[in-house]
Amino acid sequence: MLRMINVGVAFEGDSGNKEVLKDINLTLENNKIYVMTGPNGGGKSSIAKAIMGIYPTSGRIMLDDTDISEMGITERARQGIGYAFQMPARFKGLKVRDLLRLASGGEKIDECQLLYDVGLCAQDYLNREINATFSGGELKRIEIASILARRLKVALFDEPEAGIDLWSFQRLTETFEALHRKYDTTIVIISHQERILRLADEVILISDGTVSGRTSHEEFLNQISEMDSNCLCKSDCIKGGAANAECSR
Repeated sequence: MLRMINVGVAFEGDSGNKEVLKDINLTLENNKIYVMTGPNGGGKSSIAKAIMGIYPTSGRIMLDDTDISEMGITERARQGIGYAFQMPARFKGLKVRDLLRLASGGEKIDECQLLYDVGLCAQDYLNREINATFSGGELKRIEIASILARRLKVALFDEPEAGIDLWSFQRLTETFEALHRKYDTTIVIISHQERILRLADEVILISDGTVSGRTSHEEFLNQISEMDSNCLCKSDCIKGGAANAECSR
């Protein structure tokens, strides 16, 4: 279980101190998928980076019974927290097999099984160098395999669908489902995509640096559908794009 208690993030800018996160209070339980969504710039990625230790924070962050608030990125990684960036890195000269072994930290792993779990054939990938020949979808799945190799307590994914094709996106959602079934990991995904939202045990709404709501994916998608159907500027728009009615939202 991970808990954020009155967590804040602020940066000093040209116009003074700017609050990015304000009094975030969240409890994330084991073996659940949470999808964070909300307006761009609302603070979703900042929450993930605060958990990983990329951003300095006020307040407290607890992982099980351990206070990790003062720990850096490396220490939090050792505690079992992992972060997957929107654009995974390419490691010139490093083979997939080597990356998985490095990720495991010396623990015994089954590289073939890890690749199978993310929908890749070990025969085609284990001895392949991670370079520019990899597609975005392949890189995303290899990154997830490296996360599986670590047996994380908390896995954070920042818009994992970014930059991948439709086929790879389908395989990506299947990978998250398999990860959820097989591993006792708390999964936090930042996304706006409906298919990923449907994976969520709980949807967390983030806006203006705060948690503005928590709900089921069914309830959230129903609310979005009702908003779309009630929007007058969709139904009453004259040719040329000029609306003849104000939006009811």
